[in-house]
Amino acid sequence: MEKIVSARVELNDYTNRVLGIIKLKFGLKDKSGALNKFIELYGDEIMEKEATEEHVKKIINITKKHLEKYGNKKMTLQELDKLCEV
Repeated sequence: MEKIVSARVELNDYTNRVLGIIKLKFGLKDKSGALNKFIELYGDEIMEKEATEEHVKKIINITKKHLEKYGNKKMTLQELDKLCEV
């Protein structure tokens, strides 16, 4: 469950218009929702999201299957070059 934080913000005219457009484009009920949507769309460029427990379990499972199939086999530089078509 996400924690909701209440904040009072002062927006310049341009920011206000951008949030208004996001609000209309995504059918949101207020500019708070528009700001959340904007952050959802572009926040990853600044900060990585926290991994969920489900995602971590999925990665561990993929890694385990890979190790069962290939073990700790190492690749030579020539094999890597061939794989990368260099």
